[in-house]
Amino acid sequence: MNPITPRWDLTPAEARAEQATLASLVDSTTPLPTWRTLASADVSFDRGSEFLYAAVVVVEATSIEVIERVGLKAPARFPYVPGLLSFREAPALLEAFGLLKSRPDVVLCDGQGIAHPRRLGIASHLGLCLDLPTVGCAKSRLCGRFETPGPNRGDQSPLVDRGERIGTVLRTRDRVAPLFVSPGHRADLASAVELVLATTRKYRLPIPARLAHDFVNEVRRGGGQ
Repeated sequence: MNPITPRWDLTPAEARAEQATLASLVDSTTPLPTWRTLASADVSFDRGSEFLYAAVVVVEATSIEVIERVGLKAPARFPYVPGLLSFREAPALLEAFGLLKSRPDVVLCDGQGIAHPRRLGIASHLGLCLDLPTVGCAKSRLCGRFETPGPNRGDQSPLVDRGERIGTVLRTRDRVAPLFVSPGHRADLASAVELVLATTRKYRLPIPARLAHDFVNEVRRGGGQ
């Protein structure tokens, strides 16, 4: 499959219709490939500002050592509308990905994949635009119901919305709040969970996600690439 041609000049109503169209293109059944490099993407902004800060950090699979990182400031091209945040954040992230010298094997996003009311969170949207395997790893639930997973690392429970399994509620650290993992694109749920556990060690969040979070805030505070 080739990358989609993204559309950003949409009204909120048009964006919701576009989400439905794009969701039908998402592949959430193919296991992730063996990955040697992983990119983690994050966005930050100051409340009320018309600018966004986007960052991408690429790490090596085994060591989780940083290979490269890029960050930038970009104007917001879409208003802040709950449920449509990918239309606001994806343009800046795509610009950041365009600055990378390498093409990562997998992308981990701070946000939802298909665990979204219209099955198109930022990880799915970005995956379609990049034509790369993507995984959504969010700190909070956007939609769906679940039973609280057990207290230990690796404990998990299904996240279900309208009778459909859309994600996994995953405990990544003993007795710490779980994460919400879902396929983005060209990924299935089992391999998405496996990737998150493989890259989560001492803390609740995967190491690449922590690196991207710290770097995007460094960029926002006036740091550099």
